[in-house]
Amino acid sequence: MTKETPIALTIAGSDSGGGAGIQADLKAISANGVYGASVITAVTAQNTAAVTAVHEVPAAVVAAQIDAVLSDIDVNVIKLGMLFSVPIIAATAQRLAAFTGPVVVDPVMIAKSGDALLQDAAVDALIAQILPHATLLTPNLPEAARLLNTTEATTPEEVAAQGQALIKMGPKAVLMKGGHARGKTCTDLLVDATGVIASFTTPRIDTRNTHGTGCTYAASIAAQLAHGRDLKEAVARAHAYLQAAIKAADRLHIGKGHGPVHHFHGHWS
Repeated sequence: MTKETPIALTIAGSDSGGGAGIQADLKAISANGVYGASVITAVTAQNTAAVTAVHEVPAAVVAAQIDAVLSDIDVNVIKLGMLFSVPIIAATAQRLAAFTGPVVVDPVMIAKSGDALLQDAAVDALIAQILPHATLLTPNLPEAARLLNTTEATTPEEVAAQGQALIKMGPKAVLMKGGHARGKTCTDLLVDATGVIASFTTPRIDTRNTHGTGCTYAASIAAQLAHGRDLKEAVARAHAYLQAAIKAADRLHIGKGHGPVHHFHGHWS
C-alpha cells in the first residue's frame, strides 16, 4: 500500500524578499516534511527593511487558485496568512465552508517593518467570516488586542483572558504568542474553551533576524497537523522548530534590516 503524502495549502501574500509570507510558509512546510501547495492573495514589493508596494490579487483569481488546488490535490491542512481585503476574505471563507480538515489562521495585519498587510475595513470581515473556521488562531499580542479592540495584554493573566475572549469569536483554540512581550523569556499560551491547555516558554534569543517568525510558526503547526499529530503535539514540535530556526538566523546574512529565520537550519548552514 502506498503511503499518502501529507499536504498543506497556504493561502497568503508573496514576500519578494523571501523571508515571510508564501515563501516562508513553503520553506517551513517543506522543512517539516510536508508537501506545500500555495494560493497567492497579494504580491508585495518587500525586503528585510520595508514593504514598498502591495498589489492585491483579484478575489476571483484567489478563488480560482483555491478551487484548482482543492479539486485536484488531497489537502490535509489549510494555513491562512495575509488575506488583505474584504473580497479576498469572502472568497476564502466560502471555500473553507466545504473543507473538512484543520485550518490554521495567522491573522496577519502588520509586517515586521510596520507596514499594513490587512486593510482596516477587512478586520471585521476577518472576525466574522474567517475566525469561525479556525481550528487554531495564532495571534501575537498586538494582533490579539486589535481583534478584540482593546489594549495589549501585559500579564500572563491578561494574555489568558484575551485568548478566552478570542475563543468566543469562533476558533476552537488560540495560540497567544508572547514574542512581543517584555522580559528575558517568551511564553506562548495555547488556549481552548476550557482555559490554558499548554504553555511554551523559552529564553528570549538576542537577534534582530526575526522576519517571518509568525508565518513560519503557523505554517510549521499546519505541517505537523498534516502529519496527523494532535494540536498540542503539533504546536510543541513547531515551537521547537521555530526556536532552532531563530537561533540559527544569524548564520544567514540576508539584507540590511530584519533578516529571516533559518528555515533549513537542520539541512544546510
